[in-house]
Amino acid sequence: MYNKTYQEWLNNVSADEKKELLAIKDNENEIKERFALELAFGTAGMRGVIGMGTYRMNQYTVKRATEGLARYILENGKEAMERGVFISYDTRLYSMEFALDVANVLSAFGIKSYIFDSYRPVPMCSFAIRELKTFAGVMITASHNPKEYNGYKVYGEDGAQMSPDATAVVVGYIKKVESYFTVPCDKVTITEYKKAKDGQKLNANITVIGKSIDEKYYKILEGLMLSKDIIAKRGKDIKLVYTPIHGSGYVPVTTMFSRLGIAAHIVEEQKNPDTAFSTVSMPNPEKADALLLGMKLGDKVNADIVLGTDPDCDRMGVAMRNAEGKFELLTGNQIGVLMLDYLITRKEELGILPSNGAVIKTIVTSTLADRIAKKKGMKVFNVLTGFKFIGELMTEWAKTKEYEYIFGFEESYGSLVGTHARDKDAVISCLIFAELVLYLEEKGLTVFKRLEQIYQDFGYYTEKNVSIAYKGLKGMDEMKSVMSKLRQKDIKSLGTEKVLKVADYKTRKIKYADGSVEDITLPQSDVVYLGLSNEQFVCIRPSGTEPNLKIYVLVFESDKAQSIRKAEYILAETEKILK
Repeated sequence: MYNKTYQEWLNNVSADEKKELLAIKDNENEIKERFALELAFGTAGMRGVIGMGTYRMNQYTVKRATEGLARYILENGKEAMERGVFISYDTRLYSMEFALDVANVLSAFGIKSYIFDSYRPVPMCSFAIRELKTFAGVMITASHNPKEYNGYKVYGEDGAQMSPDATAVVVGYIKKVESYFTVPCDKVTITEYKKAKDGQKLNANITVIGKSIDEKYYKILEGLMLSKDIIAKRGKDIKLVYTPIHGSGYVPVTTMFSRLGIAAHIVEEQKNPDTAFSTVSMPNPEKADALLLGMKLGDKVNADIVLGTDPDCDRMGVAMRNAEGKFELLTGNQIGVLMLDYLITRKEELGILPSNGAVIKTIVTSTLADRIAKKKGMKVFNVLTGFKFIGELMTEWAKTKEYEYIFGFEESYGSLVGTHARDKDAVISCLIFAELVLYLEEKGLTVFKRLEQIYQDFGYYTEKNVSIAYKGLKGMDEMKSVMSKLRQKDIKSLGTEKVLKVADYKTRKIKYADGSVEDITLPQSDVVYLGLSNEQFVCIRPSGTEPNLKIYVLVFESDKAQSIRKAEYILAETEKILK
C-alpha cells in the first residue's frame, strides 16, 4: 500500500520535490518510513521531520490539515468565517512558507485570515487571537525540537490550544480529505507577502498584521512589572546575558529590555535567525549545550544570570551562579518555583495579593509550588500536562470571577505571568526573571541563595525526568504496549518506598493502598501517577507527539545529597517495573 502512495506522490509533486523522492527509490525502509503512516494530528497539533511523504512535514500535509480546519470553521457558520484565523510562525525552515500555505487554503474556502508580517513568538500569536477576536489560530513551529522538525499548532478563540473535542472534529475532517494534491488553495506568493505592510490586504481574505499588534502586546507587558522603581535604579547595572538561540524571541525580548531600562548582554552568535541552528545540537534552552555560548559570554562579562528562549519563545531556560561561582542550569520546576515565590512575595508587599488568588500547575510539576502557594493562602489547581488545560481554567475564571489568576507553569520550562495570552510566554518570563534578580540584589541575595533558603524552609527537592525513546514505525505501538502492561500490575512499592495511591487517568480512577477507590475529575489521559508519601510522586506518560515514554520523579529530603540519592533510587526502581 505504501509503495502505491509513494508512486502517487512521485506523479504529483514538483520537479525539485520529485528529486528527493527519487533519491530513496531503492530504499524500501525509507519509503515505508515516509509513506506507511500519516502524520498524526492531535490536541498538540502535528509535528514531524521536514520532507516529502505522508509521515513528514511539507506543504501537502500542511494544506491537508488546513482543509480539515477550514471545514470545521465552515461548519460553524459565516460569523466564524468572517472572524477568521490568526496565523503566526517561528524561525524554522519553511515556517514562513507553511504559514502562507495555511492562509492560501483558508482563503480558497472564503475564510478570512491575519498573518504576522514576520516571525513572532507563540505568546504573541495567542495574544493576537484574543485581541482581534478571531475564531481560531495557527502557529507554525516545532518548539524546541531539532532543526529537522517543524510543526502545526491550532488554537481556539480564547487563545489556548484547541480543545480535545474541537480537535477531534478537525481530525475527522482531515481524514475525509481524499487527496493531498487537490486541496483548494489561493495563489498569494511569498514575494507579495514579503512586500506587504501592516494592515495591508493580500487578497479579499488575507491581511498582514505587524507593529499595531506588537505595540499593544508590549504595553501590556510593561503593566505586569512589579518593581519598576528597582529596575529604574539598578536595571542599567544588571549582570545579565540573554540568547534567543536563533529564534523569534530576539526582537520582543530585547525591545522590552530596552523599554524597561534593563541592560542585557546579547549572545551575538545566536541573535539572528538560522534554520540550521548551527551553534547548538538542539535549540532547547533546558540543555546546557544551548546555553553554552551564553555562559561563555557570562564568564567574559562577569554576569550572574544567563537567560535563553527556544525558537518559538514559549520556554525560558536559566543558568545561575552556584556556591562555587560556576554557572549551573536550573530545572523548569526551579525556575517556576522562584518566579512563583517572587510574584507572591512582591504582590503581598505591594498589597495587591488577592484573597481569591490561585495558581495553576500540571500534575507532573513540583509539589513544592503547592506548598509555597498554600502557605500564603493561595489556592492551587493541578491540571493535565499541556498548557491548554491551564489556559482553559484561566478562561473559566475570567467568566466566573471565582478565582484571580496569579501564575501558571509546567515543569517543561513554560509559564505565563498575566492574562493577556493563554499559552506559555517566555518574553514576560525573561522580564520577570530579570526583575526578580534585581529585587533579590536589593536584599543582598542571589538567585542561588534564595533557592537555598526555599529548600531550607521546605526540604531539598530533587527531580529526575527522563524519556525512553521507541524507534521506527512500531515505536508508538511498543510504547502503548508498555503502558498496557504497566496498568496490569499491582504496584504496592518502588523498592523500599511505599506507593500510597495509583492514579490512572485513562480509567479516571485512583486506587489507594487501603483498597479504596476514588474518581478522577480531570479529563481522560494516558497517564499513570504513583503517589508516594508527603506529595512525592512518580508519573509515567507517553509523549503526545512522538514515541517517547516520559518518566517524572519528584522527591525531597532535609539533606541535598540524600535527596539526590533517593531520586536516583526511585527512578531505577521505576524503570524496573516498566520492563
